[in-house]
Amino acid sequence: MENSMILTQVQDIFRDVLDNEEIELTLETTANDVEDWDSLTHIQLIVAIEKTLKVKFTSKEILSWSNVGEMIECIQGKQSV
Repeated sequence: MENSMILTQVQDIFRDVLDNEEIELTLETTANDVEDWDSLTHIQLIVAIEKTLKVKFTSKEILSWSNVGEMIECIQGKQSV
């Protein structure tokens, strides 16, 4: 699946979990850029992404991400296996 398609799906998940339809994600988006994206919400986002996109992340993978783009790359890598 292409990065843009994954980004759209992840953005929809963010909007649902954070209950904010105005969230616009880019590959450079970080937690500091999104209101209410804190550590608890981060866990909720990860669980929702895993469930929706049918992937599983390791703790090491999750801790290595510094922006949405790195998350998307990880998802794409898991879906291409």
